[in-house]
Amino acid sequence: MALSPRALWNPSGSHGIEVITDPTQRRALWIELAIVGVLSFGFSAIYAVLSLIESQMAGGIGGTTVALNPSRSEFDVIDAIRQVMSGLRLFAIAALGVYLLWRSGVGFAQAGLRRLSPRRDVPPGLALAAVIGLPGLALVAVARALGVNAHLVPATADTWWQWPVLILVAVGNAAAEEIIVVAYFITRLRQLGVGENRALAASAVLRGTYHLYQGLGAGLGNVVMGLVYGRYFQICGRTWPLVIAHAVIDVVAFVGYALLSDHLSWVG
Repeated sequence: MALSPRALWNPSGSHGIEVITDPTQRRALWIELAIVGVLSFGFSAIYAVLSLIESQMAGGIGGTTVALNPSRSEFDVIDAIRQVMSGLRLFAIAALGVYLLWRSGVGFAQAGLRRLSPRRDVPPGLALAAVIGLPGLALVAVARALGVNAHLVPATADTWWQWPVLILVAVGNAAAEEIIVVAYFITRLRQLGVGENRALAASAVLRGTYHLYQGLGAGLGNVVMGLVYGRYFQICGRTWPLVIAHAVIDVVAFVGYALLSDHLSWVG
């Protein structure tokens, strides 16, 4: 698909989404957005900002360590159940966004969730993963060296059940973030008549904000990720490539780190 710079900067077309003009329906949508935001990533954004401020007051984010998938119990069975519940909760958040859109008359195709196509969704998903993942690793390294990012511990896997759970959480993260923060959020803003660029900026800033607990570098990197992924959704009208790309990045980060940690422990 050949795109002009003008189309990239100001994409046209709402993919069949009509602007709602009825005041009562518009008020209901704003209320719904607030509720979904609180239940999904809105409070996470506030907690992340407070965490960053707290780290800076305690001596700087660069001296902290953040475990992205910490153990939730000293007992393996309880830990496993809690980890699986955490992963399933992410899928439930994604399902809530899809259901609310469908319940209000927005079809799966309009939300970019028409039937998954290996040919149309997997190649662009892998390309998006490379576009964001590789520069993202460099940005994390630079931010860590500058002391504006925490030391991230993506995951450890000491028992067999932790491997599938890590993949479950990675895919759950991808589904929840891309379906809610991109597909649901931008679609609802389209219905409210918000311009594409303003909707894109709001979505990207939200994504960056709830990652600030990892540091300023992580926040900035996720804003860039949000701009790229959100614009792809606005132009192409497909959400699955974003889910695939995000899942690939997280699986590589979680499982790759666990494998590397396991290898180093054997070498040590």
